[in-house]
Amino acid sequence: MINISEVLETNKMIEQENLDVRTITMGISLLDCADKSLDVTCEKIYNKITTLAKDLVKTGEEISREFAIPIVNKRISITPISLVGAACCRIPGDYVQIAKTLDKAAKEVGVNFLGGYSAVVSKGMTKSDELLIRSIPQALACTDFICSSVNVGSTKTGINMDAVRLMGDIIKQTAEATKDSDSLGCAKLVVLCNAPDDNPFMAGAFHGVSEAEAIINVGVSGPGVVKCALEQMDKFADGGLANFETLSETIKKTAFKITRVGQLVAQEASKRLGIPFGIIDLSLAPTPAVGDSVADILHCMGVEYAGAPGTTAALAMLNDQVKKGGVMASSYVGGLSGAFIPVSEDQGMIDAVKIGALTIEKLEAMTCVCSVGLDMIAIPGDTSATTIAGIIADESAIGMVNQKTTAVRIIPVIGKKVGDTVEFGGLLGYAPIMPVNTFACNRFVDRGGRIPAPIHSFKN
Repeated sequence: MINISEVLETNKMIEQENLDVRTITMGISLLDCADKSLDVTCEKIYNKITTLAKDLVKTGEEISREFAIPIVNKRISITPISLVGAACCRIPGDYVQIAKTLDKAAKEVGVNFLGGYSAVVSKGMTKSDELLIRSIPQALACTDFICSSVNVGSTKTGINMDAVRLMGDIIKQTAEATKDSDSLGCAKLVVLCNAPDDNPFMAGAFHGVSEAEAIINVGVSGPGVVKCALEQMDKFADGGLANFETLSETIKKTAFKITRVGQLVAQEASKRLGIPFGIIDLSLAPTPAVGDSVADILHCMGVEYAGAPGTTAALAMLNDQVKKGGVMASSYVGGLSGAFIPVSEDQGMIDAVKIGALTIEKLEAMTCVCSVGLDMIAIPGDTSATTIAGIIADESAIGMVNQKTTAVRIIPVIGKKVGDTVEFGGLLGYAPIMPVNTFACNRFVDRGGRIPAPIHSFKN
């Protein structure tokens, strides 16, 4: 039974602690849009998206008004386009035409992003996969709302190093193609290992082939709520420091409350749109707003800045307790679920980088215990493609061995060097240019082939 104190508590979370539903994402299967004719394929794609998603934004806004819950983004994820375009795309430019169609459809229905300009090449690349990947720089340069992702590895299959090496080049080309906007195209491109089929968060969202015709997935967020809860614990603790048992219980209970809000929104959106509810992604996704930071939670737990000794342990506990609390609040939990650590989108992370507490190497260690990976990191524009490929390989290896999703969304900002700052705007925030290890790895990434799957993947 809901009582008035719970209502007031939720209102406080929303008004003072930056609680929000980060996204309602409608997943749409486009497999039935495939045709030998490129024009027919584009027409089918446009018609299907604009039909199924025509009320998505309006419904999200109505729910937000009626329940007084901020819903920040309304998004669409689609079947990986390399599958849909396989029959009709002969050159990279054909895929670019599909990208323009998708962008037109996204603008028509009014969503913030459309994800699924993607390829899944964890074991090998088809001709279609390679054509799509080679089209990414141009596609992201000529569209506004399209997000692209490439899955290059998994625990079951190992790491496709041919794809990793190619993505090093593609990220550099994307940076060049969008250099007039501070290489913004790279902020809409992510390279994944163990990508889930039901992720509602961009830029890695796509609608997996195991999914239904259409689905509603919701991503919740509330770093500010967790931070405030932990501050209260220390206020009332003996000596001003609550023990780890108290901290973990507090995080777990708070995550439960946050996830219940997402569950409510998901069920309501599903009912109103007539589309089945899929999953809740119970991630803590920060924003550049002060007080809405995962790094600030780590500070509350006792590390001076994100990156200080103890950071990885603090993040591991936070991530685990978020999941434990969230799974009690929803029967269908999926996506990425945990704590995100994007640099440009988290004011605490930005401050830690500026002061020198946080490096890429420390971030890499942190990705072993949290959601996703090296996220929204700006690096010097002259960083080589092989160095970027090496970073992708390292992060993919962490995901492969640890049976978790990892990702790299790294932005070599053309014309910028260490010490400069780049502004992306909106939820993407801003970032200091971070130094990267400049020692060469080209002889490693140029070998090609596939890094074998770890022994613990053999469970058949």
